[in-house]
Amino acid sequence: MKMSMGPVGRHLLGLAVAGLTLATGGAAFAELGQPAPWEWTLQQSGSPVMDNIVWFHNFLFVLITVITLFVLALLVIVVVKFNARANPVPSRTTHNTLIEVAWTLVPVLILVGISVPSFRLLFLELDVPKADLTIKATGKQWYWSYAYPDNGKFEFDSLMAQDKQPRLLGVDNEMVVPVNKVVRVQVTGADVIHAFALPAFGVKIDAIPGRLNETWFKATKTGMFYGQCSELCGKDHAFMPIAIRVVSDQEFASWVETAKKKYASGGASTYASTAGPTQ
Repeated sequence: MKMSMGPVGRHLLGLAVAGLTLATGGAAFAELGQPAPWEWTLQQSGSPVMDNIVWFHNFLFVLITVITLFVLALLVIVVVKFNARANPVPSRTTHNTLIEVAWTLVPVLILVGISVPSFRLLFLELDVPKADLTIKATGKQWYWSYAYPDNGKFEFDSLMAQDKQPRLLGVDNEMVVPVNKVVRVQVTGADVIHAFALPAFGVKIDAIPGRLNETWFKATKTGMFYGQCSELCGKDHAFMPIAIRVVSDQEFASWVETAKKKYASGGASTYASTAGPTQ
């Protein structure tokens, strides 16, 4: 007997396909260095710091799941075993030394177990290793300026580009860095508090006027990586993306020579100061 698939059947099939996609981690939609449709996990890692963040996230997720299931099992046991029908004569026990010690000591041990990798991760993020390259990122309303003091001291502005993809993330001038090199990023703000954030690199640090913060990353893959200002900095907060292009050493050296000539006159800075916010 031949059966046709009605609207309900098509809807169920669509849900099944969506569920399968989610169950496989959204592999069909995965993109490097940027958000992806149906993404429900962290972005793909592009640095050692992000590798550790992903591991710590997964570790906590497993631990929380085990604790939740354990508490659920205890609740089910209490409901089934100690309801009025199954246990008509209630116990008059008020204390149990072993249980009281256990529910005090076990959470402490769990927190200590979490603190060890947590402190290691914080130390990894904050302890900047010997840098191969230093870049100064200045947050402005509403764009970023990048200076390369180690490579000729040139500086340029990076504004959101309307005609570039991905939408709201593409810029006219990307920050360019070499692959597998330690990049120290000195971050400050020119007007209000901004925040320099790159999810794929595990980087997020405030850009505060009058203060120079610093962070670092070591990109292990070539390609484009995107982030955004993560501090509510004004009406065009959503329109100041961060774009980093990771290239080989040879490509970086070639780009530096081109950038020295391109930004020598400060044309990019002049453009940014007269263009106003981009929307």
